[in-house]
Amino acid sequence: MTHIEYLTLEVDDPAAADVFYDKAFGLGDTIRLRAAQAPTSGFRGFALSLVVAQPSTVDSLVGTAVDSGATTLKPVKKSFWGYGGTIQAPDGTIWKIATSSKNDTGPATRQVDSVVLLLGVENVKATKQFYVDHGLTVAKSFGSKYVEFATAGSLIKLALYSRRAAAKDVGVEPDGTGSHRIAIAGQAASFTDPDGFVWERPPRLAGEVAPDRALPRVGAQVAGQHRKAETVLAERRRP
Repeated sequence: MTHIEYLTLEVDDPAAADVFYDKAFGLGDTIRLRAAQAPTSGFRGFALSLVVAQPSTVDSLVGTAVDSGATTLKPVKKSFWGYGGTIQAPDGTIWKIATSSKNDTGPATRQVDSVVLLLGVENVKATKQFYVDHGLTVAKSFGSKYVEFATAGSLIKLALYSRRAAAKDVGVEPDGTGSHRIAIAGQAASFTDPDGFVWERPPRLAGEVAPDRALPRVGAQVAGQHRKAETVLAERRRP
């Protein structure tokens, strides 16, 4: 398992969430949505970080997110590590938008260089070993404080913090109960990690055609391209 295909957010209102994410970030099929009303409260144990090239891109993405209904958790500002801020989407997902650069080096863009799924876990070392045993390679490690895994060929990276450190980083209290309301699609059999985060094998890897609800609502043309690709894959696998 070296690649994360996409992330699925479970939300109360997929149609409203789709409108928000299309306006706020425009991440396409990197983030997918499905309906779920599993009980959840407080910190859900994870945050998503958009890593970009320069401050003007941070300002643009945070600005459109807030204008589209997001709540500010940490205002955008400079710090010793760079420039960024944290917002909470209307569906409850926490997003951190940041850059390591403190100055713009070119015209403003809305390009996202990577998406980091930051899991807040009870035992960083134990969860690190769990993922190593499941085929992930450690790219960065700072003992029991922070671990980042290599996910070659994927826009999405995976990182671990302690739950308390993760909550502090995004500006919320660490307490929370119920569902994480996120599923990770990766190139491996389905499993659940020690902290309850669910990994799902993408349907197409099993020779199945993904249902329409698993496709991002990014316009009829793009959705049609996805359906065509899935159909071709399914036809090739027939005996």
